[in-house]
Amino acid sequence: MARDIRELAGAWTRFQRHASHPPSGGLTRHVDHLWAASWHYPRPYHQLIVPLPQVHLVIQDGRATVNGVRTGHHVKVLAGVGGVLGVAFRPGGFRGFLRAPVSTITDRSVDAEAVFGADVRELLADWPAMVSPHPGEAPAPYGAETAARVDRFLLRRRPAPDQRAEQAAEMVAAIATRPEITRVDTLVRETGGTVRQAQRLFAEHVGVGPKWVIRRYRLREVTERMAAGGPIDWAALAADLGYTDQSHLVRDFRDVFGEPPTHYAARFPGFPPPTAADPVGRRR
Repeated sequence: MARDIRELAGAWTRFQRHASHPPSGGLTRHVDHLWAASWHYPRPYHQLIVPLPQVHLVIQDGRATVNGVRTGHHVKVLAGVGGVLGVAFRPGGFRGFLRAPVSTITDRSVDAEAVFGADVRELLADWPAMVSPHPGEAPAPYGAETAARVDRFLLRRRPAPDQRAEQAAEMVAAIATRPEITRVDTLVRETGGTVRQAQRLFAEHVGVGPKWVIRRYRLREVTERMAAGGPIDWAALAADLGYTDQSHLVRDFRDVFGEPPTHYAARFPGFPPPTAADPVGRRR
């Protein structure tokens, strides 16, 4: 089947608009950022979404939903004119709001009222509609004023500081910023504790295990290379990321992203579509 040209070479940016808003100072222990997206697709578009170890509060079409960490990619169909505002929580930052292990909502979406109570209805009351000033263009995404409304809602419900949650957040931050951490035993050797203790901590406060988090952040380095443009030495990159060979990198990438690396790379400007002879782009 022919590939949708709207996903190639950054073409999707002509149909979508995005914005990011920082949390207030009182929420920085819990929230990474607030985000907004808007779109206009006269013909349905299948948006590939690849997860990070973050819980999201999502507000769309008059409904608020809490999305747990997903362990794999998923596809969202965007059609017509629409928009969404979301809150990306820090790894370790949602346990206090949920008052239960974060792993209990992994790969699940639950109505926000189940987490925050009936007060969510007040948050959604008179929610601003998406308005496109020019036919055929995506409307402006929700701005700072709307994001601040959600920020205030969360701030009034801010949980007490939790030392274990901070420990989990620090371990995830170490994984994200230190490419040399490619194994769980390396992580615990530098941060203390045992592998089993790290697994329990991550189940409670992150929602996925440390091995999954390590793999996801190492694969993010692959997409950062793609975004930077230029040729990629796949064998050398696989070795840098701790893989025994290139085929293991391709397998992991395909498991998380749903596509092999060069197939996904075609989404970025400067990368041609993969050929059938390209071993890194070979499909399942």
